[in-house]
Amino acid sequence: MGKHEKLLLKILSGTSDANIQFEDLCSLLKHLGFAMRVKGSHHIFTQDSIEEILNLQPKSGKSKPYQVKQVQNLILKYRLGEQRDE
Repeated sequence: MGKHEKLLLKILSGTSDANIQFEDLCSLLKHLGFAMRVKGSHHIFTQDSIEEILNLQPKSGKSKPYQVKQVQNLILKYRLGEQRDE
């Protein structure tokens, strides 16, 4: 199991929302197909097939728990990260 899969499971479990490294969360979102642009401390993630826009900011190198919850809800709503035939 790779690092993205481990982080995805950690986010979906919802038990450690306050303990997710910000750079790891950004890396996961890029791995899931999101485009990222940065304006100041705001990291904005978009994807053509997803209506919502994620606007994330780091706090001491970690992700904010409520923003991790937003990512979790998006992953569940759009079933992101599910196994695909490759």
